[in-house]
Amino acid sequence: MTVTTPQPTMRERVIEAAVTLTTDVGWAQVTMARLADTVGVSRQTVYNEIGTKPRLAEAMILRELERFLGLVTLAFDAHPTDLVAAIRDASRSVLEASQDNLLLKAIVSATHGADTELLPLLTTHAGALLSTAKAVVVERVAPYDVPLAPAQLEAAIDMVVRVVLSHVMQPSASPARTAGDIAWIAARVLSPGTGS
Repeated sequence: MTVTTPQPTMRERVIEAAVTLTTDVGWAQVTMARLADTVGVSRQTVYNEIGTKPRLAEAMILRELERFLGLVTLAFDAHPTDLVAAIRDASRSVLEASQDNLLLKAIVSATHGADTELLPLLTTHAGALLSTAKAVVVERVAPYDVPLAPAQLEAAIDMVVRVVLSHVMQPSASPARTAGDIAWIAARVLSPGTGS
């Protein structure tokens, strides 16, 4: 039996080409015309698929977020009865993947002038990124028995997501150590009164 993988959509092809160009030559050098040449389509096709350059930047960031959230899903699937272990493994996976992510490196290290337009999408204007990440984590946490009121649980999830994203942007230790620290904090917040 032959399994066929679906061909990428035009939008996916444009976003992939934009990521490659950004990591190769820098965001400042990415134009819709250059992107169209790279993909082999008209500039109008690129505009029809993506819109403006700021929309392209947002689409690139959200595509990377989807990849990271896929790792979160795998970690939660691996620990269906242990929320703290799921948080630890999800954090570690995301932090490890961020170390090798070329787009993220280009943005964070501000190489090729990438910081001027892309960095705010990960920092000061990260609303879409945060809300998307939190929505996935809220959905994944729902099956666990957590002794918190809904508002407290929402605050706990917000804290975990923000801490992980902070360490993605500026690591302070190895992914394993950071994930262990995040899990330790999460254990105390999610299970009030636990002692170890």
